Amino acid sequence: MRWTRAASRCLLALGLALTGCVAPDAEHDGESRGPLTLATAGDLTGYLGSVLEGWNRTHPRERVTLVELPDSADETHAQMVTDLREADRGRFDVLNIDVTWTAEFADAGWIRPLDPGRFSLKAFLRPVVDTATYDGRLYAVPYVTNAGLLLYRKDVLDKEGLPPPRTWAELERDAKTIAPKYGLEGYAGQFLPYEGLTVNAAEAVYSAGGTILGDEGDRVTVNSAPAREGIGFLARGVREGWIPKPALSYKEEESKQAFQDGRLLFLRNWSYAYAVASAPGSPVAGKIGAVRLPGPDGPGTSVLGGSDLAVNTHARHPDSASRLIAYLTSETVQRQVLTRGALPPVRAALYEDPDLVKRFPYLPTLRSSVLFAAPRPKSPRYDQVSLVVQAVVRDAMTGHETSEAAVERLARELAAIPHR
Repeated sequence: MRWTRAASRCLLALGLALTGCVAPDAEHDGESRGPLTLATAGDLTGYLGSVLEGWNRTHPRERVTLVELPDSADETHAQMVTDLREADRGRFDVLNIDVTWTAEFADAGWIRPLDPGRFSLKAFLRPVVDTATYDGRLYAVPYVTNAGLLLYRKDVLDKEGLPPPRTWAELERDAKTIAPKYGLEGYAGQFLPYEGLTVNAAEAVYSAGGTILGDEGDRVTVNSAPAREGIGFLARGVREGWIPKPALSYKEEESKQAFQDGRLLFLRNWSYAYAVASAPGSPVAGKIGAVRLPGPDGPGTSVLGGSDLAVNTHARHPDSASRLIAYLTSETVQRQVLTRGALPPVRAALYEDPDLVKRFPYLPTLRSSVLFAAPRPKSPRYDQVSLVVQAVVRDAMTGHETSEAAVERLARELAAIPHR
C-alpha cells in the first residue's frame, strides 16, 4: 500500500497525539535529547525508512539514522554484539532485537532498563510483553510479534467433511489417511537443525504441558513426561511417514513453498506463509485455512516470535531513544507495520479492526495463537541452549535416539551450560 504525503502527515499527526510526542517548536532542550541511530536486520519490505522520515520531519533535533544489518538473524546478532562490546561503547542507540536476545543483552549489561510508564503496554497483546522482560524488569518494548499457525488445505478437508484438526491424534489420522488419497504429503514444519527446529520442538513440548527451562534459565525443567510426549510426537511422525523425510531439510521458506506448490496437507509456519500462499497466482489461493496449532488434547501452544526495541546502555540520548520507541509502538505506526511491512503488530486493537480483518483474514486466528503462546526458553546463553535443542531433537527425529533417551540427554546437556 502506498501512502500519499498528505496521508502520511495525517497519520503522523495522529501518531504523535497517541504517543504524547510534541511538535518541534514545543520541544525543550535537554541533555538526553539529540540524534539517534536505529540498528535493525534488513528491512525487506522497505517500509521502515518512510516511517522514520515522518519522525525526522517533526523531530529535527532528534533525527534518526537507520542502520540496516544483514537479513540473517545470526549475522545481525553477531554485528550487534560486536558493536556493543566496542571500547567506544558502540554506535547504535536503539536496537531492534530478536525476542530471544533480550535476556542475553540485559544480563550482559548492554541494554538499559526502561520505565514501563512511558509506553502503552496495556494496549499490547498480553503475552508479548513477557518477551521484553528479564529478572522482573522491562528491558525492551515489543515492536512486532508472531506465533506459529497450522495451515491446512481447506478444499481437501471440506471434500472429506472434516474440520481442521484440533488434536495431535486428529492431525496424525488425517495426515496418514487423507493426504495420500489426494497425492499429498501429511505434515511439515521447520525441521532442519537451526532456530526453526528449536521453535518446533519447544512448541511440541509446551503443547504437551511441559517446559524446557525455568527461573530465567537457572533451572532445567525439560526432563518430564510432557517433554517426552512432545519430542515423541515429532519423532513418530518421521518414523511413520506422515512427516515426509524431505521435511528434515526444511526451513521457513522451503516448507512454505512445499505447501504453496500443493504438496502438503498440513504445515506449521508463521503468518507470512498464509499471506503468501493466499496471494493471487498461488496454486493454492482460495483453498487454504489457518488455525491454532494442535496439541495432545486440544489446541496447543505456539512459540512467540517477533522483535523488541531496546536502548543501548551507553546511548547518547536515552530520552530521545525512549520517545522514538513510544512512536514506533504507537497505534498509527503499528498499523503501518502490518499494512506496509507485512509484519504482525503488537497492538491488540488492530486484530479486531474490521477493515484490517477483511484485508488480512488470518488476524483473529493469529491473535488467538499469540494470546495462548509462550516465549522461547529465557537464558543469557540462549544461543547455546538452542544449539543443544537442535542437536538432540534432530537425533530423535532421525531415529538415532529414542525420545526418552533424547529428553534425558537434553536435560544433561542443558544443565552443563553456565546460565549466569
